[in-house]
Amino acid sequence: MSRPKSRPTSLHRVRAGFAALVLLPSLPLPAPAQGAPSAVLPELSVEGAASGSLTVPSVAAQRAALNGTVGSVAFVESTAFENRYANTLRDVLKDTPGVYVQERYGQELRLSVRGSGISRGFHLRGLELLQDGIPINLSDGSGDFYQIDPLGLRAVEVYKGGNALTFGATTLGGAINVVTPTAFTATAPNVLRIDGGSFGTIRENFQASRISGPVDVLVNGTLTHSDGYRSHETQRTRNFNANLGYRLAPGIETRFYAGIYLTDQKLPGTLSLSDALHDPTLANPAALAGNQSRKVETERIANRTTFALAIGKLDIDSWAIHKSLYHPIFQVIDQDGWTYGVSPHWSGSVDVAGFRNDTILGLRAFAGQNSALQFNNRAGQRNGQTLNALQSASNLEAYGENRFWCLPDLALMTGAKAFSSNRTYSNKGGLPASPAVQFADTTYEGLNPKIGLIWQPLPDIQVFGDIARSRDVPDFSDLVQQNALRTTFVPLEAQRAWTYEAGTRGRIDRLAWDVTLYRSEIRDELINFTINPGLNIPAATFNAPRTRHQGVEAAVSLDLARDLAGPGDRLVVSQIWTHNDFRFVGDPVFGNNGIAGIPRDVLRTILAYAHPGGFHVSPSLDWVPTGAFADHANTLRAPGYALLNVEAGFDWSNGVSVFVDARNLTDARTISDIAVVTNAASVAGGPAAFYPGVGRSVFGGVRASF
Repeated sequence: MSRPKSRPTSLHRVRAGFAALVLLPSLPLPAPAQGAPSAVLPELSVEGAASGSLTVPSVAAQRAALNGTVGSVAFVESTAFENRYANTLRDVLKDTPGVYVQERYGQELRLSVRGSGISRGFHLRGLELLQDGIPINLSDGSGDFYQIDPLGLRAVEVYKGGNALTFGATTLGGAINVVTPTAFTATAPNVLRIDGGSFGTIRENFQASRISGPVDVLVNGTLTHSDGYRSHETQRTRNFNANLGYRLAPGIETRFYAGIYLTDQKLPGTLSLSDALHDPTLANPAALAGNQSRKVETERIANRTTFALAIGKLDIDSWAIHKSLYHPIFQVIDQDGWTYGVSPHWSGSVDVAGFRNDTILGLRAFAGQNSALQFNNRAGQRNGQTLNALQSASNLEAYGENRFWCLPDLALMTGAKAFSSNRTYSNKGGLPASPAVQFADTTYEGLNPKIGLIWQPLPDIQVFGDIARSRDVPDFSDLVQQNALRTTFVPLEAQRAWTYEAGTRGRIDRLAWDVTLYRSEIRDELINFTINPGLNIPAATFNAPRTRHQGVEAAVSLDLARDLAGPGDRLVVSQIWTHNDFRFVGDPVFGNNGIAGIPRDVLRTILAYAHPGGFHVSPSLDWVPTGAFADHANTLRAPGYALLNVEAGFDWSNGVSVFVDARNLTDARTISDIAVVTNAASVAGGPAAFYPGVGRSVFGGVRASF
């Protein structure tokens, strides 16, 4: 019986990565252009400037910069989710309009913006993830969520669609940038936290930061254990983040980032619709027999060096990511690879004939290799090799965005990104299960333009509209597919789209809003369908000739009352609505059917009361009136649902806080996500394609900041 090969320790890898990085020019990228709505609503005017530094501005400055984006964006500060059990990006982003995020199990999610990766039943596609403005996606564009620790964040910025051009991202979904704290932006020099609750959950977190002359340092670590709601869902994670800043000279600062992220997650698999609704804690029999799991070790090191110039600011980023994956599913996926990159980025303002002109210019070059091995799965152990392949990806990108203020309150925005992305695959063959050799080398190139207008008639009101082109290059999960005989490279076209959007955000007295309407006309959309959901065989991918995504991203908030139980208290009601209309257009197989995987309407209502003495409580209702289709043929649909939740807590003036987070109080049986199939009616007994939602659960915690 073959066992997982011995690998270097995480500490040795980080040391090796650090040494390799030092040999690169210390290089950073776009400083986070940030600032806008959080769970709901934008605060467009910024008063004061909390502490920040040259490489990482203050949170207020981040929010203000984001609000300058010509298009739909969102800003979520850590204070919005620190008083809940924030274990995943679902807990961080569930109040953000236009972001569809649902848990599958543990930290595995479906994360989609405007239908990005709509039918993919695993990980991420069509959305760029960044940490501190530096990519955390791998070189082929794929990504997952395991290295994002909500307790290690200071803020999250969401750039929907083409609005992520400020980072050089031009995928259909856009980009999400998670911002970690520095010693200058941390809420306190020291933070200790422990929380836990249902399903054997316990989590400890610490954070410490110091400033000494030109040096600042911050370290943050989190340990999590949970048995999970379902059988065979045990989760253990260890996350560590640190950054060290140094002011080299007036106007020059460098900052190093380091992270270690260890995940050991058992997989419960998918269930039939009946089992998911009536016995949701079950695990799929194939998941149990194969002891299916996902063990990931990721080490990341990055650097940003910032120069304050006579005109504008130059950031240079460099980064290296090592990822090791041991993943017993239908077979044992055993992969090990590196991603590395460099990106200079300049931003500044100049006068052009007496008019203000803001410009962003950037380059990105990043590449990587991944050793992709597969073995027969014998109860979670390797048993006979079936694949020996090498996956290589490289990307060269140049981008720019310009805002010309033709009037004091009206700006014309133009921008574009040129790119060349190569994907090379080598199946070395020579194995009994895979004797044939296969080599493929594909390059995707293109130009993605953008144009838009932003009008700010009042300091706290903005109106915008823009048109942007996006292209999603297939990743290796799309290109390398599993058929009945072997693993093979399937050439696919890049997904192309034109997206039109118009919206407004602002505040008038007690009313605040953030509303955007959009429409994407897509060619060759990368559409997935799962061959056999019960066995966890990765989904196959095809190019749909024409599809259309359109919808509404809306959040409205109203201060219902003030000074109810004393001066300074507030009662606020907020409504978040995401409307999704995603469908094929004249498809030869599916006609004008809806694309399966995401429900048409997702609503969230929150009633929040806060007293200046420290007490706060916020009941909420999550409502999906009609569930998503499970198949592209539209023969089977998951039921809708409504979930009642309550969050409450107390913050003392000495920095100690306690909270309780109670979810799904009625213990409703729901479908959280779906591994999409082509035609459910053709599967005898119905497909085992459903992830059940979590039942009633209660979490609590205590935090000390000092």
